[in-house]
Amino acid sequence: MPSRIRQARPQDAASIAHIANGLIRDTLFTFTTTERTAEDIATRLQQPQPQPPFLVAELDGRVVGFATYGPFRNGPGYRHTQEHSIQLAPPAQGRGLGRGLMQGLQTLAQAQGIHVLVAGISSANPNAVGFHAALGFSKVGRMPQVGRKWDQWLDLILMQKQL
Repeated sequence: MPSRIRQARPQDAASIAHIANGLIRDTLFTFTTTERTAEDIATRLQQPQPQPPFLVAELDGRVVGFATYGPFRNGPGYRHTQEHSIQLAPPAQGRGLGRGLMQGLQTLAQAQGIHVLVAGISSANPNAVGFHAALGFSKVGRMPQVGRKWDQWLDLILMQKQL
């Protein structure tokens, strides 16, 4: 099954929204409850450069995952630190696509002068903690019960990697 990692294009927006919305609707992996629209994603992908990278993973010509980053916190002192997001459709997991997305994202982040990538991970997603640890991220904190979804309090696990 041929796969590849590439820069996202506006025509990928519906696939990206489908992946993100499945996780928003069906899991506690994100504390977000508002689904994303393909139109909003397409608008972001049409922004002029430089913008944070937005990569997709393809499997057999279909978009099955994505990764991007954005500001960790406001203010110029944080400009070299970014928080990333990576999401894969369930059938794409365990195929090395997540690793490929993160390697590509890290390379692009370094080229943009990013020094640290931060992962904010739901305590309901222990596989994401293991995934990030395998990629050299270190657990730097746990914020108990800062997220709430489906009438459950959830912890936020913070991991980071210096590039």
